[in-house]
Formats: sequence, structure tokens, C-alpha cells
Amino acid sequence: MQNSFTEENYLKIIHSLSGRDGAEVSTNALAEGTATRAASVTDMLRKLADKGLINYKKYQGVTLTELGEKVAIKVIRKHRLWEVFLVEKLGFGWDEVHDIAEELEHIPSEILVEKLDTFLGHPRFDPHGDPIPDAKGNLTEPDYLVLTDVQLGEKVRMMGVLDHAPSFLQHLDRSGITLGSLIEVVEINEYDKSASVQINGGQTLFISLEVSKNLLVQRR
Repeated sequence: MQNSFTEENYLKIIHSLSGRDGAEVSTNALAEGTATRAASVTDMLRKLADKGLINYKKYQGVTLTELGEKVAIKVIRKHRLWEVFLVEKLGFGWDEVHDIAEELEHIPSEILVEKLDTFLGHPRFDPHGDPIPDAKGNLTEPDYLVLTDVQLGEKVRMMGVLDHAPSFLQHLDRSGITLGSLIEVVEINEYDKSASVQINGGQTLFISLEVSKNLLVQRR
């Protein structure tokens, strides 16, 4: 059964909000995540439940069924592959591709997706550092830290971002912070947890707590 764009978007958002442990997602959290009124969210959840895509009871949280999880993973796979294509083959910036991929992810052709994956060389991560599910639907979430968890004097490598907003990605570009950058925490302000960091052994930057908590890093 073909799902609508809106239905697929809901499944993707539920998958994201439920986290690795598949926790229940509240209607209010979905309303905020979709920028939709709670009443409209409830109507959509009923439709998804009728299709067997979610487990839903009024006034309780919602979880994906096995079928719903499968659909969500497929949409995520397409979205992230298209982002790779747009950056690597068409020259878009990583701050420009999310909205375009939001449209392309709903193309239903599975043959197109597999040919795209082959054309790109079976990438494992998208331009934002997010893992790309494989053709069998396996999605391995790396065990990254956020920069706020890194101790003074530690050196880590920047692996991804939690915030995909264009303004945030553009800020990182202006600061010279990109995927793969080596970051050393040289000072932490005890008052507001802002920090001074050295990038790739060169320039030292001041970064706010808001930036730090949205940078995913890996210890060397």
C-alpha cells in the first residue's frame, strides 16, 4: 500500500524521536516536531494505526510497528543517499540539501534507490555524518559523544552534527569546523560552559555551549 508524503514524514519523525530504544513518543512531541496542531496529529496517528504502521492508543505514547519501522528506515535511507548525491555530484553545500532531499525521499522507485546507492559507491554516511541504512534496512548508530562531554585537554575528531539547520551549518563553515576536523578543548568557561578549541592544530576559536552540544565527536 502506497503511503502519502505526510504519512512517511510522520513515521520518520517518530523514528527519530523514539531514539535507539524505541521509546514511546507523545502526541505533544509529535505536534512540536511536525509544527502541527495536536488535533491534526491525532487524526494522522489514527490513520497510521489503521494501516498497521504504529501502535497507538489515545492519551498514550506511540511506537512504530515492525512495518512502520521498515517504512521509516527506507525513507531515511533515500533521504541520506540523495543528500550525498546533491553534495558530491551536484556541488551543493551541506547547508543546502536537506529541504531538497525532503522532496526526493518520497520517490517510490526502489530500483532508482539501489542504482543511486551503487552510483555513489555505497556510502556509509551522509554529508552531515549521519549513518545511511543499508539495502536490508540495517542502521548502525555510531557511539559518538557531544563536544560538551569532552574534558579539558582532550583531542577529538568531529564526526557529525545534531542540528541540521542551514544557519548552524553556515556558522560552522565560517568557523572552519568541518567533518573530520581535529578539535582540542583548550579552555572551558565554568560560568556558561562556552569553550575555546583549537582546530586541526591551528587556529583557536571561541564556541558557545549551543554550538558544543550540537557537535558529535569521537575520541582519537
